[in-house]
Amino acid sequence: MKRTINTLSIGLMLALITFFGASEALGQKKPVLKKKTVVKKAPAPATPVYTVETGTIMRARMNSAISSKTAAVGNTFTSTVTEPVYSSTGVVVIPTGSTLTARITNVKKAAKGGEPGQIDVSFVSVRLPNGRTRSINGSLTDLESGKTKSDNEGSATASKMKNRKIIFIGGGAAGGAVLGAMVGGGKATAIGAVIGAGAGFLGERFLKGPEAEVKSGTEFSVYLNQAIAMPRFVEVNP
Repeated sequence: MKRTINTLSIGLMLALITFFGASEALGQKKPVLKKKTVVKKAPAPATPVYTVETGTIMRARMNSAISSKTAAVGNTFTSTVTEPVYSSTGVVVIPTGSTLTARITNVKKAAKGGEPGQIDVSFVSVRLPNGRTRSINGSLTDLESGKTKSDNEGSATASKMKNRKIIFIGGGAAGGAVLGAMVGGGKATAIGAVIGAGAGFLGERFLKGPEAEVKSGTEFSVYLNQAIAMPRFVEVNP
């Protein structure tokens, strides 16, 4: 009898422990995890760009000297833009003081029989005073090209330029060089403005022709072969 009571007591105690333990567990609320609020930043407004059309002329001045005697294909040189370049809507995108980089694409040294030296170049990039850089595709041309687009005789339109390759040719009376045109890949002939130290004629025959020496400070123009899109120029990058 006593044994039965002890068994009942133990069973009752276990039941009470189980009951109170379950009650305590039920009374504990699980913590509610708060969702983090993600604040989405508004996208920055796009910077408007402006088009500089094919055929635009850029005036430039040499920053260093080059010569057909020492130049090699792949060499680069720089020139400084001397007049601002405007978009088709009249916005300044390339200001005065910008730097043009050109790459020498072909060199021919002066040879016997009066053959003058020649330098063929291609303008590949422009760097603005604020540090922004843009690739370009530009060709050498004379200072008079493109002055008046409405003038059929004076303008350097795409149709006029496509068969005419402009290069530096030895020929200045005091060294220097003149601009020459190679039509259809033929022999170069002198054209237009003299850009060297003196005004010589390529008709003179020497035992050896003059080297094409383009001095620092020489002025010329660059013809834009492909349109480019650039933001309005500002003094400091945003």
